[in-house]
Amino acid sequence: MNKNITEQLRNLPLDALKKQIILTAQALLTKKLTSGSWGNISARITPDLIIITPSGKPYETLQESDLILVNSDGNIMAGNSMPSSELPLHLAIYKARPTCNAVIHTHSIYASVCAALHKPIPPLLEDTAQVAGGSINVARYALAGSQELADNTTAALGNADAVLLANHGAVCCARSLTESLFTAEIVEKSAQVFCAATTIGEVVPLPEADIKTLRTFYLEHYSKRQKGEE
Repeated sequence: MNKNITEQLRNLPLDALKKQIILTAQALLTKKLTSGSWGNISARITPDLIIITPSGKPYETLQESDLILVNSDGNIMAGNSMPSSELPLHLAIYKARPTCNAVIHTHSIYASVCAALHKPIPPLLEDTAQVAGGSINVARYALAGSQELADNTTAALGNADAVLLANHGAVCCARSLTESLFTAEIVEKSAQVFCAATTIGEVVPLPEADIKTLRTFYLEHYSKRQKGEE
């Protein structure tokens, strides 16, 4: 790590953030949102620096020393591993969404089913509207790890906090790792409900006006109550 980066990080809670990424990785396994080393996690440290999980390292054995510090141009600033192959996707989301501080890419079962079918997940329940921000769109297929996939993802994501990657999985972004993990859980639940509901009959999405109301309530009130801030 060069001297300038060391000085820049001196007063930042980097150790705490590393611990939280490891805990998030373990939670993805426990909650069956991914397996092995599939998927990836990153968190924004400063406007120009993120920390991201490495490529090919199983979450069961992931350690803080495995995490990589990367700048907004994709250059490795610290770390001994190769960053996730989906680094371009993470950087693209941070660039497109200045208020986003954490990105999680999962391979959960039902979300992957919808991704394989290129089927957006409609906002059938209030938690989908509140947490994901409405319909969970599908980004056009592109090769994993490519800049094309990164561009397709940000285009499909828009202002929502979740998107499916065609024939691949799901990506969630939020203001914190805690929120992003919660979003990943809601995406998988929403996908499961959608898949089950379509076997019974025609699904009925929430009214657009109610989706906006629910989303605003979550961002301005409910998420703060979850953290004891309101």
